[in-house]
Parts: sequence; structure tokens; C-alpha cells
Amino acid sequence: MNDLSKAAARPKVTWLEVGEEAAAQRIDNFLLRHLKGVPKSHVYRVLRSGQVRVNSGRVKPEYRLQVGDKVRVPPVRLSAAAPSKAKPLNLPVVFEDAALIVIDKPSGIAVHGGSGVSYGVIESLRAERPQAKFLELAHRLDRDTSGLLMIAKKRTALVELHRMLRDGEVGKTYLAVVKGSWSRKETEIRESLHKYVNAQGERRVSVQHDGKAAVTRVRPLKLHHDFSFLELQLLTGRTHQIRVHLAHAGHPVLGDDKYGDFPLNRALSKEGVKRLLLHAGKLSLQHPVSGAALAFEAPLPGDMGEFVKKTFR
Repeated sequence: MNDLSKAAARPKVTWLEVGEEAAAQRIDNFLLRHLKGVPKSHVYRVLRSGQVRVNSGRVKPEYRLQVGDKVRVPPVRLSAAAPSKAKPLNLPVVFEDAALIVIDKPSGIAVHGGSGVSYGVIESLRAERPQAKFLELAHRLDRDTSGLLMIAKKRTALVELHRMLRDGEVGKTYLAVVKGSWSRKETEIRESLHKYVNAQGERRVSVQHDGKAAVTRVRPLKLHHDFSFLELQLLTGRTHQIRVHLAHAGHPVLGDDKYGDFPLNRALSKEGVKRLLLHAGKLSLQHPVSGAALAFEAPLPGDMGEFVKKTFR
């Protein structure tokens, strides 16, 4: 190879202009997303050494990008990226505009890959929409929980949705079928929750007096001597909050493989109950960009609906 060919083959400096989809994103996260395959340590090294510039000036890793910023990305060696295994799932879309997607997630599908799952909702959406510049989960649902899930299509929408969720400005209502007949009227469970990892390396949550504050509002809808159909409002958003609160109250969610009544689950499985009977049925919020009032509702999935219909006659 001659000198000219060698020069042409060398990686070059790249200049990127920040669009609306990356507005308010930290520069380090922007680079990690853009430089897929580059070790995280190397990204921080070139950032701290001043090789990355924004508008020709040095910036710290916590600098937040603005629309129109020009980012200098130095030449770096990329490792070969493994091809994505994600496939489009064609999930039912309840709402979509330029900033937000709301889908009705089926039970059994993870929201993202990891922990033995090669891909989930977000990876599948990206595979389905390769032209989309930005798609990020605004919040999460457990793999076996069905129902409404929000995905942001703009960085500004994601930042605002996270703020709204943190400040309790998103109404989230769930439906669950639980063990036993709920003896109280509408009430609030206010047990603090502690997150830990068990001996098998699995994430778990327990009620603990010095844990994080958690509040679940419970309203009984239908009662049976063996089961109850409940409406639940999350007033905080802790991991596994509904499942742990209800199990602690003596009314575990049917089909819960972490906090449930395992002998009862096995018996019900023979009758066709093979999933967690917990459904994220309603969402209410102001649009993260326009401020317009939004309200969404997802009907009970067929299997859960049939169980409720058959049990609570």
C-alpha cells in the first residue's frame, strides 16, 4: 500500500452536529452511544484528554449538549460489533406522535435485554425502526406484567418524563388478581422497601423499616372467598412494589414466581394460569412536550380477563 492509500485508510476526525434527539444528554453518554464497540474507559480517556471538543472547546463528562452544538470526535478503533439478534415484535401501539410511543406490552416479554434475555421491547422497536434517531424506555414493567409502557422518541421528552415520574405527576393504575378475600375497604399500604441481591444473584425486594418510602393505594373491585380482584395505584415507583406490598399484606399476586404462594401457583397452573396476573391498565399524564392532557387504557389480556370472568361471577 502506498503512502496515499495508507493516509486514506487512516480513521479521521468526525464532526457531529447535535440535533433535538440528543438535547440535554450528557456528552459522555452521547459518545458511548455513538462509539459502540469502544471500551468505556477509552471513551473517558479521550474525553478527559481534550481530544473531544464541543464548539472547539474542552468540556467535562457531565456537560449537557444543546441543539446545534458541534462535537469533535477523534479517530478511535472500533471493535467489530456483534449483529443484533433483536427481531420486530409488532407490539400493539396505543398512542404515537413525534415525541412519544405508548404500547400495550404482552406478559412474558422483557422491556430490555439482559439477565438471560437476548433482547426485549426496546431492542425490537429499534430493529423495527432502523431509521429512528432516538428510542428510549421512559419507565419499566416486569417481564411478566402486561400493559401500558411509554417509550420516548426525543431526548427532551425522556428527560421530562423522568422528571414527571420522579415527582409523581404520572398516574399509574394496575389491576391484579390476588390470593384470599380482601377484608379491608380502600386503603394505602405504606411499608418501606429494601432492594437486595440474593445468594443466587437475583434481584429481590423486601419490606424493611429503614428502606425507601413506598405507597400503594388498594381498592377492591370484586371479591371471592379464595381470590380478590384489585385496582392498585402506584404513588411511588419502587422495584416490584405492588408484588411485595401485596405479598406482605397476605395477598400475593397469583402467578408470582418471586413473592407468591408457590403451591397455589402450581395448582392454578394446571387450570391454565401460567402468568403473573398483574396488568398496567391505565396511564394519565401531561404530554412531555406540548403539555396536553393524556389518558390511556389497555383492556385486560384475554387469559387474565377469562380468569376474572370465570372466578368473579
